[in-house]
Amino acid sequence: MPDVTLTAEAGRETGSSSTRRLRSQGKIPGVVYGHGADPIAVSVVAREFQIAMSGEAGLNTLLTLEVGQQNFLTLARDIQHHPFRNVVTHVDFLIVSRDDVISAEIPINLVGEPVEVQHGDGIVDQQLFTLAIKAKPADIPPSVDIDISGLTIGASLHVSDITVPRGVELETDPEATVVAGQPPRVQATAEEEAEAAGITVEAAEAAPTDAADDAESSEG
Repeated sequence: MPDVTLTAEAGRETGSSSTRRLRSQGKIPGVVYGHGADPIAVSVVAREFQIAMSGEAGLNTLLTLEVGQQNFLTLARDIQHHPFRNVVTHVDFLIVSRDDVISAEIPINLVGEPVEVQHGDGIVDQQLFTLAIKAKPADIPPSVDIDISGLTIGASLHVSDITVPRGVELETDPEATVVAGQPPRVQATAEEEAEAAGITVEAAEAAPTDAADDAESSEG
């Protein structure tokens, strides 16, 4: 996975007023840290950061951060967003080494057509959307695929059914369910109602017995 070069400006002032001023200038405050280096307060141009992160690798894009005369190989982590506006308000740049094995999360893509589920008007219920892995930075895949073409109603596919590239180690439980074939919503609702009705009938049948027992106790 190739890295993207991003220029960062060091020596920014800290504090809420300075941070607001940076954001009004179209910049994002951040900090560079890791690998025993002293943290460096930086800022990057928001548009350049968005372009850098818009590639196939997404949040796992390797960034060569140019800070003055220094270059750092980094990953963007702990990206904070404004609560109401879709803008980044702060980002941490974690310094990494190409030889280090690090943790990451990657998206899971469903591929293939679940013919039997579709013919039965069933529902493809994806329950896990990201996969936790460990790998060297350059070996982190943009995403992984799971083939659902053989999925049937009542069956499920698990993390162990995903093939990961060489050099990638799973951290997510292999038994975790990724996707399940669910019955049609109408059928599921009918079954739930029938189950509820069954409980009601049992309760109703039990009530006269309880009443009779109370009566016998009184006569005794």
